[in-house]
Amino acid sequence: MMLKGRVAVVTGSTSGIGLGIAQTLAAHGASVMLNGFGAPDAIAAAVRQTSAHRVPVAYSGADMSKPDEIVGMLRQTEHDLGTVDILVNNAGIQFTAPVQEFPVDRWDAILAINLSAVFHGIRSVLPAMQRRNWGRIINIASTHGLVASVHKAAYVAAKHGVIGLTKVVALETATTGVTCNAICPGWVLTPLVSQQIDDLAAREHLSVAEARRRLLAEKQPSEEFATAEQIGAAVAFLCSDAAAQIRGVALPVDGGWLAQ
Repeated sequence: MMLKGRVAVVTGSTSGIGLGIAQTLAAHGASVMLNGFGAPDAIAAAVRQTSAHRVPVAYSGADMSKPDEIVGMLRQTEHDLGTVDILVNNAGIQFTAPVQEFPVDRWDAILAINLSAVFHGIRSVLPAMQRRNWGRIINIASTHGLVASVHKAAYVAAKHGVIGLTKVVALETATTGVTCNAICPGWVLTPLVSQQIDDLAAREHLSVAEARRRLLAEKQPSEEFATAEQIGAAVAFLCSDAAAQIRGVALPVDGGWLAQ
């Protein structure tokens, strides 16, 4: 229970990686503000699963593309749970197309949610963290924050930006008890990735097992997916006292993707 008494906000946490992170933080004793879209029953299930760790849990449906709603979510957190100690910027969206065909509205949406929302969240929580001289800001970037892939111009640009922002915040808080780091997942088995596997299988007339193998083999030498629980464990470590002098890093959890 190393995070007992701490308050965490995890954006994009009603499913997938975000929910895994939220549940891990709750297991370590943190109160958690969940955030994200989804069917009401799915959101209720996420709240139930996280509350099972016997910590206070709240939910905000704030749209991460809207700065005013981000600020509102953080104010709601203070009202419902207490002052924010841990901010995990996880919310993200994806769209793929060649640069010359990339829709401008999709570019704007991806930059707003995957990058600008990170800035707005950090900007809002940082003053109180600095006053208390303790805080953990963890940005879920991607291997695509360090390397590129075709047809992912907006996503790659945004995630590179997240890593740059992480480094700036780390430098600006270097003499304080506030740390800022990024985690860079490779392929993680989430419902969204499972759908990509199913789509690939249907498109190429493959078995699901072969589609899964092909997806992994292209990028991830381990030929195994990382899990949401493993990403959550990395977040929990970066929140610990052991990580107090880890600042401004981009930590890959990628099965060897970046070692190639």
